Amino acid sequence: MDNQKFLILDGISGATIGKDIQACIENSSYCDLAGLDNIPLYKARSSWAKLKRKQANKNSFYHLPKKQYRQLASIISKVKPDVILVIGFIYRFIAPEQLKKLSQQHVIKLYLYDTDSCNLYSERREFIYFIETEMQIYERIFSFSRVVTDFLTRLKLDAVFAPFGASLFENINRGKFEHDVFFVGSADLRRIFMLEHIAEKVTVRGARWSKNCGLISSKLNSRVSDKPLWDDELRQHLLGSKIVLNITRGPFYAAETGVNLRIFEAMALGCFVLTDYCDEIAELFELGVEIETFKGSEELVQKVAYYLENDEARLAIAKRGYQKILSHYTWKHRVNDMLAKM
Repeated sequence: MDNQKFLILDGISGATIGKDIQACIENSSYCDLAGLDNIPLYKARSSWAKLKRKQANKNSFYHLPKKQYRQLASIISKVKPDVILVIGFIYRFIAPEQLKKLSQQHVIKLYLYDTDSCNLYSERREFIYFIETEMQIYERIFSFSRVVTDFLTRLKLDAVFAPFGASLFENINRGKFEHDVFFVGSADLRRIFMLEHIAEKVTVRGARWSKNCGLISSKLNSRVSDKPLWDDELRQHLLGSKIVLNITRGPFYAAETGVNLRIFEAMALGCFVLTDYCDEIAELFELGVEIETFKGSEELVQKVAYYLENDEARLAIAKRGYQKILSHYTWKHRVNDMLAKM
């Protein structure tokens, strides 16, 4: 891909994946799709479009893309990319067929880094729409999950497994441990059930916890702050935790996948990570050596107790996990691998 000009179209700019990838590609530009201008009177037009669609076919999914096509077309004409890499999805911003038309007009190759499709598992119609309408436009799909990659391949899509990476930060100051066990993420029934077993030891941060307070015990609720964390604040909490706990959301766990960005972020900071087991984790890391896993609530309780009492074992695993990130899973490693497969 030498001398090719890239344009990164970021559909999940709440995370830093798009910017991290763009920073690893020399001849590249970045566009936050959420930052494009909305089409005029979007809410009214969206409601009307959904009503018409429902009358025509009430069983189909329809989403009126909210951003102005002409603005994206102008950006593409100005940048003149040879390759466009979409992060996450584009259908909520620009109609996929419009992006395909632009790619044909300007002779641009289209690729997708699928980072979020598991979040659509419980939205059957939308998931089918994403597969049948958007995924069809790409030359190749890179997926964060081996399970998803195999699923897409069975659907005759050109899909390649491309696990997440991590950025490295200089001058990291760990300081004192503030948390025994730290979990950050949005509320989910499976997560609530798991966290109840270690309620007296865990600190929880994330969104939508207050909306689920009726499902949470008073003991666990006292350990929860319904506040998302990002960037430097998130890193400081991770660094201040003896155990960074990762619990896969229900739809992901049901699909037997659990490799999310949090694992890589925490390990890149030298943190000890305890996550629920899935085959993909065992494929990427040496269990009990570079990362630790649990299968069910009983093993979660046992391993939390063990690693809080055994500092030497916990810190050794954290150190080896950090070395594995350095050698295999920096974003530079991951991007070079994707570029080689384009």
